Amino acid sequence: MSETTSRPTARRASEAVPPIPHTAVVPAAGLGTRFLPATKTVPKELLPVVDTPGIELVAEEAKSAGADRLLVVTSPGKDGVVAHFVEDLVLEHTLAARGKEAMLAKVRNAPSLLEVASVIQEKPLGLGHAVGCVEAELGDDEDAIAVLLPDDLVIPGGTLGRMAMARAKHGGSVLCAIEVPGEEISAYGVFEVEDVPDDPGVKRVRGMVEKPAAADAPSNLAAAGRYILDRKIFDALRQITPGQGGELQLTDAIALLIEWGEPVHVVIHEGTRHDLGNPGGYLKAAVDFALDRDDYGPALRAWLIERLAKD
Repeated sequence: MSETTSRPTARRASEAVPPIPHTAVVPAAGLGTRFLPATKTVPKELLPVVDTPGIELVAEEAKSAGADRLLVVTSPGKDGVVAHFVEDLVLEHTLAARGKEAMLAKVRNAPSLLEVASVIQEKPLGLGHAVGCVEAELGDDEDAIAVLLPDDLVIPGGTLGRMAMARAKHGGSVLCAIEVPGEEISAYGVFEVEDVPDDPGVKRVRGMVEKPAAADAPSNLAAAGRYILDRKIFDALRQITPGQGGELQLTDAIALLIEWGEPVHVVIHEGTRHDLGNPGGYLKAAVDFALDRDDYGPALRAWLIERLAKD
């Protein structure tokens, strides 16, 4: 079940294989319980990182990497996430009449990025189930999808492009990995990998361990919420069985792809990753983004130095 909200961009004129799949998927059906009571009425994905909702930052990342369409997987009644990408002509007219051109440009940004549609996940049955919900929305010519978890901000951009290059070279599915210190590794899904000759930034995945003890971790490479998944992922999702809470886990489906002999690789992200899924990570992201801005950065940096000197 889907509802298209905007179609500002057309497909590429060229029939060549795009840098990343045409369709990017953002699973956004969660309740955001760690941010209650704020998320009682405001979806977590619309909480602003400075002044831009996290979902818009993720959409910008997908657009800059070459995606044409964004499918936002939402739960029944959670319409605000997709509504953010709809034009508000009354607001735009008011801002234009008042000469607020900079603010008008910000308001127009989200609707102008790419085609956005909602896909409803009727029940909270896990990330794998959410990804499976989009299969019916894909064209017959689409052999892969990009999946971007909105809780993860991966900066700077470019990682999705590197992942697409790895897929073009090695085939199959490609995931994003970050290097995690040993004392933090138990909070992540960790990859078991092997080197790829003549491709140092890419590793072949042999398995994945969820939240291992530091002594048992097969590597220091953890999942970072970005995937380019071959269409065979849907076959795997149909074969796996639900785990705890009746949920279908995407990692189980990826493990099955590996078992079938399908190539699965990771690209190691060279930059920063912020976790918007908890208040602590959200605050770090907001400060990091604000410090990089000319309008807020200098004053915030001076205040932080003064404030920290008091401790």
